Amino acid sequence: MSKRMRELFEDARRNGRKLFIPYVTAGYPTMKDTVPILLAAEAGGADIIEIGVPFTDPMADGATIQHANQIALEHGISVQGCFDIVREAREKGLKAPIVLMGYYNPLYSRGEARAVAEAKAAGADGFIVVDLPAEESGNFLAACRANDMSLIPLVAPTSTNERIELLATTADAWMYCVSVTGTTGGKTVDSGDLATFISRVRAQTSLPLAVGFGVNTRKQADMVREVADAAVVGSAIIATIDAAEEDHRAQSVREFVEDVSGR
Repeated sequence: MSKRMRELFEDARRNGRKLFIPYVTAGYPTMKDTVPILLAAEAGGADIIEIGVPFTDPMADGATIQHANQIALEHGISVQGCFDIVREAREKGLKAPIVLMGYYNPLYSRGEARAVAEAKAAGADGFIVVDLPAEESGNFLAACRANDMSLIPLVAPTSTNERIELLATTADAWMYCVSVTGTTGGKTVDSGDLATFISRVRAQTSLPLAVGFGVNTRKQADMVREVADAAVVGSAIIATIDAAEEDHRAQSVREFVEDVSGR
């Protein structure tokens, strides 16, 4: 369990504060941009930062993040490169918890225990592994718990109550609620559907809940924060980077996070 993330959510609940979690693809738009963007996101109000580990077949992601993955891979990003980015960000003062979000194959190829230990040593706090089913996560989960790292499960609107209960057994810091069916950057979150979904998840766990997919604007993030503990934004961060001039990418991310985080 990541003590740092657990304590962050506990403090936020005590103070009635909702968290903001931006997603940044490692190595995009260039290798040298990632650390300044991470620092800018924290300065803008990010509480936790998801760092995307690029993969050749990011099946849960829409066109925007797929493109970012492809460009990062063309630049030579690797699992080791992602760990190096985390380490550099920590050395330059990043304090926010970091969650590495990606797919199972690169972690399995590296060795589950090795990958978790290396991520921890670099300064990460946990993983979201999109395509690792709960039933097959035993070894990876054990490695996370042995290294004070959290494995954050994804819960979908299509998940049955029984499935949600099972996923909750693998979580120890928070759970990621996918607000819409489909990929990132697609449909936008609906307030009525979200409230019903979050109620179903809360019936199965007392852990904090973060909501992502379909959250792109301040209005949508505020809607999420009314019913959940944190809002997650990914594709809109990438779009903000794409729209910025080369010398103002980090500053543009900071301004976006300042707005959408509500800080």
